[in-house]
Amino acid sequence: MTGTYLKKRLSMHFFDSHAHLSSEELFPQMDGVMIRARLAKVTQIVNICTDPKTLRDGLLLEKRFPEIKNAGATTPHDVEKEGDEAFPIFAEAARTRKLAAIGETGLDYYYKELKPEIQKKFLIQYLHLALECHLPVIFHCREAFRDLFAITDTEYKKNGPAILHCFTGTLDDAEQVLSRGWYLSMSGIVTFKRSEELRDVAKMIPLNQLLIETDAPYLAPQSKRGKQNEPAFLPETARCIAAVKGIRVEEVANASFKNAERIFLL
Repeated sequence: MTGTYLKKRLSMHFFDSHAHLSSEELFPQMDGVMIRARLAKVTQIVNICTDPKTLRDGLLLEKRFPEIKNAGATTPHDVEKEGDEAFPIFAEAARTRKLAAIGETGLDYYYKELKPEIQKKFLIQYLHLALECHLPVIFHCREAFRDLFAITDTEYKKNGPAILHCFTGTLDDAEQVLSRGWYLSMSGIVTFKRSEELRDVAKMIPLNQLLIETDAPYLAPQSKRGKQNEPAFLPETARCIAAVKGIRVEEVANASFKNAERIFLL
């Protein structure tokens, strides 16, 4: 029994399903970031590119580090200023198989100055691009779940491959996500002291629909609050989820890894 348990521990590995490695904060430090990630057993990472520059740098990173794959789209925060210029660039990358997913795209109504109609327009464009290229979609959604569900139910195929990244919604929102067959990704926010409701969500997510992420360089987990986040910090999120589920961290790590491999077709 001891030998089997040790073998499982040694085989544990983590998949960071959402990190901004080509951001200006992390890109200059990537040699150290990747060394620390490997030491923490983070062996696969999806880099989220949000503009043409981070896409160019992300493609360079993918050549240097076999653990990295890229996803791309203009975020809802930036589509008003950058959407028209960036969309053709992301579309070309998707059509030439340089992307593992389309995103992060979606809706964000938290910032009242952002125009919902422009966000919706680009969300639909990216949904259609994902369908054209047979790629999964990574959604960003804050305070906009009703509109996100209404648009995707109309413009995206039923049970189409999708991830709700950095989920911070309610239990009801989570149930709606899961009912559509999407994956629900938990970030370091689940470890924060005041995230009791989010830990309730983590407890109810089926293991076969769970992903974990850092959203680095943002949202470092509780023990690293105030520091720049990076993939090496991902195990703390996995341990928190394992604790609320009452299971071993190996189960969270390996289930979320297999889920990420499945949706990103790795």
